[in-house]
Amino acid sequence: MLLPRLYRSFSSGLASLFSSSPPDPVSIPTSISSTAAPSSSKPSVHQRKLMAAKDLVETAVSDSTITIFSKTWCPYCKRAKQLLTTKFPNVPTKILELDELDEGSEIQSYLAEKTGQGTVPSIFINQKHVGGCDNVVGLDSRGELASLVAA
Repeated sequence: MLLPRLYRSFSSGLASLFSSSPPDPVSIPTSISSTAAPSSSKPSVHQRKLMAAKDLVETAVSDSTITIFSKTWCPYCKRAKQLLTTKFPNVPTKILELDELDEGSEIQSYLAEKTGQGTVPSIFINQKHVGGCDNVVGLDSRGELASLVAA
């Protein structure tokens, strides 16, 4: 007896599926409400590190005549540090070794955003970004480095 009942139910469903009358209209919402949780006003750990990196860079650059963002193992950094500290031993110079700082990668990311240069050394003289090692060597060979430092 189950089979005839199932057949009738199935055939009536097919009949309505293939009927010539249009289906009942469906109501479509005109606006979509967000069910997402509100964003937290607290910055993430990564955002806090980036903000700290920005503060550190801006403070270091403004507090010293020469600021060098470097890595201890980098030969270009060593050459730039040697040139600047030898040529200007009495000039306030701040050297930050990014590979020795917890926020070193965030500092390098911020420097890339700020200067367009993603490599080290990244050198500032009197709060102006002058570039890397090749730039400083070029300024020195053209006789322009001393006047930048003295400005």
